Amino acid sequence: MLERQTTHDDLVDHLVRTTPLQRGEAARVVLDVLAYFDETAEDFVRRRHRELQAKGLQNAEIFERITAELPHRAVTPPAYSLRQLRRIVYG
Repeated sequence: MLERQTTHDDLVDHLVRTTPLQRGEAARVVLDVLAYFDETAEDFVRRRHRELQAKGLQNAEIFERITAELPHRAVTPPAYSLRQLRRIVYG
C-alpha cells in the first residue's frame, strides 16, 4: 500500500490544495478510491449479492439488479449469464 501512496503523491497534493482535507486524509481517500476500482467483476458480484441478500431481496431480483449494475462499473466486465452469476456466488 505504501508504494501506491508514493506513486500518487501528485494526486494527494492536488487534493490537499483543492479540498479541506489534510494530507493523511487525502492519502486515505486516494487509497480507498483505488481499492474500489481494483475490485474485480467477480468480487463485485459476490459483494452485491451479499448486500442485497442482507436487505431481504430474493435471488431473482438480486441477479436482475446485479446484471443491470455491471455495465456501469469503472471497467465494464463481460456480460454474464444468470448461470455464470450464480456460479460466481456459489462456486
